[in-house]
Amino acid sequence: MSRIDEMTERVERLLLRHEELRRTNALLQQQLTATMQERDSLKTRLSAARARIDALIDKLPQATGATSAEVEDSDEAN
Repeated sequence: MSRIDEMTERVERLLLRHEELRRTNALLQQQLTATMQERDSLKTRLSAARARIDALIDKLPQATGATSAEVEDSDEAN
């Protein structure tokens, strides 16, 4: 094989590898975009869930001053 043929073969292999890497990169970009969208969606859902939990906590009756441990202690004393 002549030196020019060897160089031609190497260049062709490099071009094939380059195209393969471009396709791989495009797929990775798509996956990254999808993952970022999913992350943003999950963040939104988490924020909404936290807001619902906070609203439920606000609806709970307020403690009357005595904790359940204090009530149990007074029951045991009697």
